[in-house]
Amino acid sequence: MRMSKLYLPTLKEDPAEADIKSHQLMLRAGMMRKLSPGIFSYLPLGYRVIRKIENIVREEMNKTSSQEVLLPVMQSSKIWKESNRWDKFGPLMIKFKDRKDHEYCLGPTHEEVITDLIKDEVRSYKDLPLNLYQIQTKVRDEIRPRFGVMRGREFIMKDAYSMDIDYEGLDNSYQEMYDAYVNIFDRLGLETRVVKADSGAMGGKDSHEFMVIAESGEDDIAVCDSCDYAANTELASSYQEKEIIDKDLKERKLIDTPDIKTIEGLEQFLKIDGSKMIKTMLMKADEELVIVLVRGDDQLNEVKLTNYLQATNLEPASEEEIVEVFGVKPGFIGPVNIEGYKILADHRIKNIRNAICGANIEDKHYGNISPVRDFDVDQYIDLRTVKAGDICPECEEGKLDIEPGIEVGHIFKLGTKYSESMGATYLDENGKAQLIVMGSYGIGITRIVAAAIEQGNDQNGIIWTKDLAPYEVIILPLGKSEEVDNTSEELYETLQEMGIEVLLDDRDERAGVKFNDADLIGIPIRITVGSRSLENNVLEVRNRQTGEDFEINIDNYEEEIKEMLSELE
Repeated sequence: MRMSKLYLPTLKEDPAEADIKSHQLMLRAGMMRKLSPGIFSYLPLGYRVIRKIENIVREEMNKTSSQEVLLPVMQSSKIWKESNRWDKFGPLMIKFKDRKDHEYCLGPTHEEVITDLIKDEVRSYKDLPLNLYQIQTKVRDEIRPRFGVMRGREFIMKDAYSMDIDYEGLDNSYQEMYDAYVNIFDRLGLETRVVKADSGAMGGKDSHEFMVIAESGEDDIAVCDSCDYAANTELASSYQEKEIIDKDLKERKLIDTPDIKTIEGLEQFLKIDGSKMIKTMLMKADEELVIVLVRGDDQLNEVKLTNYLQATNLEPASEEEIVEVFGVKPGFIGPVNIEGYKILADHRIKNIRNAICGANIEDKHYGNISPVRDFDVDQYIDLRTVKAGDICPECEEGKLDIEPGIEVGHIFKLGTKYSESMGATYLDENGKAQLIVMGSYGIGITRIVAAAIEQGNDQNGIIWTKDLAPYEVIILPLGKSEEVDNTSEELYETLQEMGIEVLLDDRDERAGVKFNDADLIGIPIRITVGSRSLENNVLEVRNRQTGEDFEINIDNYEEEIKEMLSELE
């Protein structure tokens, strides 16, 4: 491709709207432009990268038992109501009515569509297993679209759906997709980590996320420093200490704490660590008010609480609701002498003794509070978010580190969640109807573009891996010389004939502009053609990945360039 013909509107400065490197560089490198918040148009350079990712994903999926289909973006509310997700999916779903007043949504995912597709077609156990996939645009009304394509309202996704006769078959399909994903991310050249994850609104049993390790990651991953344990902090747990035997229980006392409403304030005022305090929260799960207790130095994990309560919506109770339950405004609430409400506590509350908690009296806290003696708990469960330094729950020896990551893939064991609610069955060998057992497998195509840039960049621009680069080689003719132009044209034609993807910067621009743009868009091999180098019968070459400069003999450049490309990551 000749750059004089390429639609490539690069920018010299970072756009003010872009907060992270990938967003900045995708705009600066002319890969995309914003239409509205979270919605982007992809320009030729950006779309070439997207297509390369799609092709790698498609090739690896086609090596498995999967078959490619294309499903509708516009989906009837009927199938979503059958699965009971029309309301549960919440405000992320963009809903509308057609001219006949029928309800529809723009597809945020396709579990319902695929189940509806196969439920009247798959009739016998002989029709299974089956795995169908697509690469298509998804739409979700993110409350705060940000970080470019990392958290957009419209994005390209590969989603696959497996159908099996039983859970053993699902395990096999799940492992096949797991292995395919490992191959995909290896080919993409991304440093990824596979972690246990929360299934969220997709439902089902087990799930794993494929995370790209990057400082800009929105997710936190808990990783053991001694074993293979790794999990998203939404799901991660830590080693639970054995329950202690009651001893040295001190007499409960009332403490004056004037206008001290926070754990931090209590720590300073009482000179007591937060680990010796009970943090009391009133949460509203759908329409139910639930009292939740965690240690003062811990944070409530709302995902764990939501899953335990099987709630559609979870939010903190209002001040009015808090006053109704505890008889006092927030800041002084506690579990003592509270009746008629469910109390859930984190496991670490079970072992707390002689603690501080709110007294349900303004400007007062209790001291020397202990569970069982001073308050009852309906259920102890894992409710805290793990922290760096926690003991690993699997090996019970290693310590957990917390790493930031970008979710680029997610696989789920759905089980019979959708087949049961939507009536997707098959006839077994005995002619008896059985529920189809399903799995769901997603990869964020456009998100991978951003993740790759987050891992591969420097102060000058993008550093692409070989298989993701929009072009493999860029040729920069410098100076106004017929010999330079003719040599550049010969290089361009020859490398194309060799099957190498080449950009020829034939623009009438200064050398500095050409060098800057070549670094910005991140083409792996840069060949500079200048009068001085031609006098010495050499070409100047730079490896964008390593920053190394070479001189190669012009009489043997084909083999030299071919070898350099083969050595790229």
